[in-house]
Amino acid sequence: MAAQRVGNKSPSVSSIEDLDGFAVAVTREDGLWKCRALTDSALTSLDTAVTELRELRSSGAVFGLLNVDDEFFVIIRPAPSGTRLLVSDATMAIDYDLAADVLDALNVDIPDIDPDELDDVEPWEEGDLAILKDMGLPEPVLAVILSETDLYPDEQLEEIAQRLGFDDVWAAALDKLR
Repeated sequence: MAAQRVGNKSPSVSSIEDLDGFAVAVTREDGLWKCRALTDSALTSLDTAVTELRELRSSGAVFGLLNVDDEFFVIIRPAPSGTRLLVSDATMAIDYDLAADVLDALNVDIPDIDPDELDDVEPWEEGDLAILKDMGLPEPVLAVILSETDLYPDEQLEEIAQRLGFDDVWAAALDKLR
């Protein structure tokens, strides 16, 4: 994923004050897309993000798109059968608690990489590439978006929004966050 890294972060960045980024809930009811901001705490806690998404109580699809520090993104899709997850760069579990929580929930070990060598490691995704398939984003298309390492995570999320057809409400939600 994000080949460009802003620099080394301290291990396990978990403080909201230390993070840039955004967390947005996306819902689709009766063919209409809606986006709304999640709290800043969703950027540091998988449990918080999942809880906030579940509290939306939408009759249609609900998922969260989280951009953390322009280093990686997470897609969260709660369902009665369990929460589906995708992290765009598993190597970020070295520096970010949210990424580590996602890997833990996926039963994937945190990569054994020296934090000083992160810039030299090719990033890879972990999780469910079919997470948005029923919404109209097939696995191969999501895989191509994830492989576009010249794009920042917010640009990749914008591409996902565009492919699914909610880029206008996505842009409006991000404008409100700014």
